[in-house]
Amino acid sequence: MKSKESGKVRYAYGVAMALLVGGSAFSLATGPVGAQTAQNPAAITPVAGAPKSFADLAARVMPAVVNISTKQKITVKQQTDPLEELFRQFGAPLPDQQGQGGNGPRTREAGSLGSGFIISPDGYIVTNNHLIASASGNGTVDQVTVTLSNRKEYNARIVGRDELADLALLKIDGTNLPYVQWGDSRGARVGDWVIAIGDPYGVGSTVTAGIISAINRGITGNGAYDRYIQTDAAINMGNSGGPMFDMSGRVIGINSALISPTGTNVGIGLAIPAELAKPVIDALQKGQRPERGYLGVGLQPVSDDIAASLGLPKDRGEIVRTVQPDTPAAKAGVQQGDVIVAVNGKDVNPDQTVSYLVANLPVGTRSTITVMRGGKKIDIPVLITQRPTEEQLAKQLGQDNQGGVGGSGSGSAATQSLGLSLQPMNAQIAQALKLPPGTTGVVITAVDPSSDAAEKGLQRGDVIIAVQGQKVTTPAQIGAAVDAAKKAGRTSVLLLVQRGSQPGAFVGIDISGG
Repeated sequence: MKSKESGKVRYAYGVAMALLVGGSAFSLATGPVGAQTAQNPAAITPVAGAPKSFADLAARVMPAVVNISTKQKITVKQQTDPLEELFRQFGAPLPDQQGQGGNGPRTREAGSLGSGFIISPDGYIVTNNHLIASASGNGTVDQVTVTLSNRKEYNARIVGRDELADLALLKIDGTNLPYVQWGDSRGARVGDWVIAIGDPYGVGSTVTAGIISAINRGITGNGAYDRYIQTDAAINMGNSGGPMFDMSGRVIGINSALISPTGTNVGIGLAIPAELAKPVIDALQKGQRPERGYLGVGLQPVSDDIAASLGLPKDRGEIVRTVQPDTPAAKAGVQQGDVIVAVNGKDVNPDQTVSYLVANLPVGTRSTITVMRGGKKIDIPVLITQRPTEEQLAKQLGQDNQGGVGGSGSGSAATQSLGLSLQPMNAQIAQALKLPPGTTGVVITAVDPSSDAAEKGLQRGDVIIAVQGQKVTTPAQIGAAVDAAKKAGRTSVLLLVQRGSQPGAFVGIDISGG
């Protein structure tokens, strides 16, 4: 932000300015001396459909785009003074003894910098939640300042925020403020022109232009809002929360993230689609929680190996890893190991995840979840409820590490083909591995480092709960299941693996080489 003449750095990153220093001049023209011609003798006709200039559009919408800066006090961890004990032995006065609080908690002021846009003449402003969330993740920052393009500053209050959607609504006291209207990206196509406006690195209001590079871009592979508009318009630190406009000047996205090995723009910027953001903002403006459908299952993608083990096509469905008790899924009879392939008749695939489809179902409605179970397709009616808060879900699920886990084989040729050494479970082993009470299965005692199981992350101490959907308690049962899978023409076998107190995870292990 440049509204105050101050040398104070208001954000925690720096900018390396590269100056192009001219050396000796040279000519771009070729040919013999004296026959040179200008490279641009006449105006070049723009490509059909390309605007001659973005100036009129930028001038119209720019006043509604704002800079957002925040302040908060954070506790600084104290460094132990190696001389303190020595001085204490000699009775020297120490800072805490002099009432200076030398050993007390210290705080420092931290801040963040981002962008936002005004959506009403009385001063409602949309931005990202991560800009106004506290550094600890619990609560919000202490102060939010909004600066308009005319450098006028306002203190803003936080009306509401939604962590899942990474959206927040602010309010400043004003009248007849410039504002912009929502658009809808569902009609946008890859290749359409867009412009992004924000305040990158605090340099001031900045306009960048580009095209839509992709739509429905998934980054994490799960979540109700893992569907971004990807653009090559420059998005940098400080652009977060700013608007993405179509050529009509409507907000079709909220610039929120970038993918970059350096943390700076490399042409992969991501924006939350307006049609997903607007219902959340509308709810926050009414003082309500955004309404989202909830099923109550933990899911993981169907990898190639898992698909091969179940005889399913690639990129179709998600496998149920856990079913939370007393949830719509548990009450409807959804089971661990089911593969959800459709929600209300809409196919589940990388572009339409279960989380996205369920979250957008009206709360209180009856829907149909289609699963594959034991090679059969089953339609399960389910009553959709309101999704709990993120804090409630965290308490329910605990720390769910979804890192890879895997397994190895005992003495039989079948289990050796997995690359695992196995041992039956007993009470002493269960206690040593800190397994939940009642856990049954077969313990992995060794993993061949060159095996596919090792490649998938299986390790000593993991417990194989089930193979191909059938619970196992002996290495022989695992060997039999692997043999059966091979006879059925499977190239992979599906293991359900438990690691400590973490929820079980499904792992597909290649058996084609053994």
